Amino acid sequence: MIRSSKITNSLLAAVLVVCGAAAHSADKVTVQLKWLPQAQFAGYYVAQSKGYYKAEGLDVTIKPGGPDISPVQVIAGNGADVVVNWMPDALAAREAGVPLVNIAQVFNQSGLMLTCKKSSGVSSPKDFKGKTLGVWYGGNEDPFLNWMAKLGYKTDSDIKILKQGFNVDPLLQNQAACISTMIYNEYWQVVDAGVKESDLVTFFYEKEGVASLEDGLYVMEAKLKDPAFVARMGKFLKASLKGWNDAVKNPAEAGKIVVAADTSGSATEKVQVRQMENVAKLITNAGTPKVGYLEPAAFERTVKVLLAAGSSPVIKKDPGKAAYTHAVWEAASK
Repeated sequence: MIRSSKITNSLLAAVLVVCGAAAHSADKVTVQLKWLPQAQFAGYYVAQSKGYYKAEGLDVTIKPGGPDISPVQVIAGNGADVVVNWMPDALAAREAGVPLVNIAQVFNQSGLMLTCKKSSGVSSPKDFKGKTLGVWYGGNEDPFLNWMAKLGYKTDSDIKILKQGFNVDPLLQNQAACISTMIYNEYWQVVDAGVKESDLVTFFYEKEGVASLEDGLYVMEAKLKDPAFVARMGKFLKASLKGWNDAVKNPAEAGKIVVAADTSGSATEKVQVRQMENVAKLITNAGTPKVGYLEPAAFERTVKVLLAAGSSPVIKKDPGKAAYTHAVWEAASK
């Protein structure tokens, strides 16, 4: 009996050593989101909840964003390995000395729009003149400024810009004729506040020809010189895209997972499911081999939009192909 007990203890010790080594060998990855936990980032939460990251040998930390959190500052300060960001902000940061590189483009359509009350007298872009328009700043103003330049409006005289907080109060309180909204979020906050959809008019940046790419994944350029880092990001992207495909296919499940991940308790299932249904409209290649692939033509189109902002362009020169890579996406596709 004593001999058997010793053997059992030895085996148990060996198992614990192996398990400990396995846990230690998991590659750590930290991803910084652009905003608070919501279905806008459902793919990452689904991948984590379903064990897709773990299956790839990864220990992933998902850091929520917020109004006072800049993904650019976080990654520049080594607070994350990869960040979710909009391309205008990422390219502006690159030109300013923070060499971000796009490794994948999850959203291939823009969800940004201006939402206006019909009662304000706005029915087309020509009605913007003399009106107060709510605009998000902190890098989110770039597509708007490009659009106004295209329309020929001077933002210091032809229109009045209201630096909009991340809420819809200016429209509800008639402080602005139009406000910035996302198809999956703030637009529905206006509707939920009691404004009928028939009393609203919307202008999608995508349809106005001034859309820029939004939620993409970015890393620091220097890290891409390390094959191990590229391989680790490939595993992260593979698992993330699997999560995104699931989220698009099953918004109800994704909504529940997002709510469970929101430790603040502010997310509700009804809102998150509806948000995911609208986010799905922005990932038109979900479920195909091209999901997450940055189309060079889409990149070039965004660059042209950003360069065409009149006297205050977002970027002053074309960043070229160095601003994106397909190496990680190709690694994820293997």
